[in-house]
Amino acid sequence: METVALIDYGSGNLRSAAKAIERAAGEAEASYTVLVTSDADAVRRADRVVLPGVGAFADCKRGLSEVPGMLEALEEVVHRRGRPFLGICVGMQLMAERGREYGVTEGLGWIRGEVVKLEPADPALKIPHMGWNELNIRHPHPVLAGLPEGAHAYFVHSYQFKLADPATLIASADYGGPFAAVVGRDNLVGTQFHPEKSQATGLALIANFLRWKV
Repeated sequence: METVALIDYGSGNLRSAAKAIERAAGEAEASYTVLVTSDADAVRRADRVVLPGVGAFADCKRGLSEVPGMLEALEEVVHRRGRPFLGICVGMQLMAERGREYGVTEGLGWIRGEVVKLEPADPALKIPHMGWNELNIRHPHPVLAGLPEGAHAYFVHSYQFKLADPATLIASADYGGPFAAVVGRDNLVGTQFHPEKSQATGLALIANFLRWKV
């Protein structure tokens, strides 16, 4: 049985994310143990890693940095060993080179680009962006297998990941202009939306992530 490490660093919808992964595993008829953990060694032993995130970029990066050995474990298991990694919301944004929320904060630097304020062209649109939006698939990817163009996903965010390399944009959404909804390269994938709150779309994406052979 494989293990999915859901990282607990004081920021994230851990309970709902864990339940969504367990449900998706059941529907995919896949045998996984979902381990909610702040233990760096447990992350090193995991077969797959999920990093959730809610709140400000700087606070999440600080929280992650304060877990003993976690940044080093992530670098080892995800970046050097190439285990499948899923970042959710701010967990996705942390893959950027830097975030510009309340100052400049260095990110993990795994995907080129930076996290900047969401600025819709229509000033009537409120920030944060909260609600359901359609996904516009830009590049086929195993985690989106079976999802139709225009699949609905649930977003809550005030900042967006501005990618430096268009090849790392997997899907976009629109809120007074396009923004990155799914990003990735190699063994890395991240969603600006919350798959754990996105019902059928979210469960399908998580099930695909569990099946993903990198």
